[in-house]
Amino acid sequence: MTVINPLANALVTIYNNEVRRNKQAIIMPSSKLIINVLRVMQKEGYIGEFEYIDDGRWGKVVVQLLGRINKCGPITPRYSLKYRDMINLPQHIRRYLPSKEIGVILVSTSKGVMTHKEAARQRLGGVALGYVY
Repeated sequence: MTVINPLANALVTIYNNEVRRNKQAIIMPSSKLIINVLRVMQKEGYIGEFEYIDDGRWGKVVVQLLGRINKCGPITPRYSLKYRDMINLPQHIRRYLPSKEIGVILVSTSKGVMTHKEAARQRLGGVALGYVY
């Protein structure tokens, strides 16, 4: 079976396991982008440790869940955001978060994947990948 959007599949898998109150989620297939998104989520405190397992095909990632995610998912289509958009999120991006101070938008910038708040501090623009709160 072909996976069209592996990042969307990974975020939905994490959310579904979180709703079922599982202690871990297994994400497959894996990619560098998924690993970088998981690092940002771990740094923000939404998930615990994760481990990459090379199975000889696509690879798997086992993620330890902490029970802190209320909702996470992809932003499709992936909108481009300028530096000014990082400070005041436009309405079509802001609708993914419940409040201005709650949650983060995951952004792919020229310096790697980071949150929209960190991108605003570094004065960077990028592409919106997903959201977590």
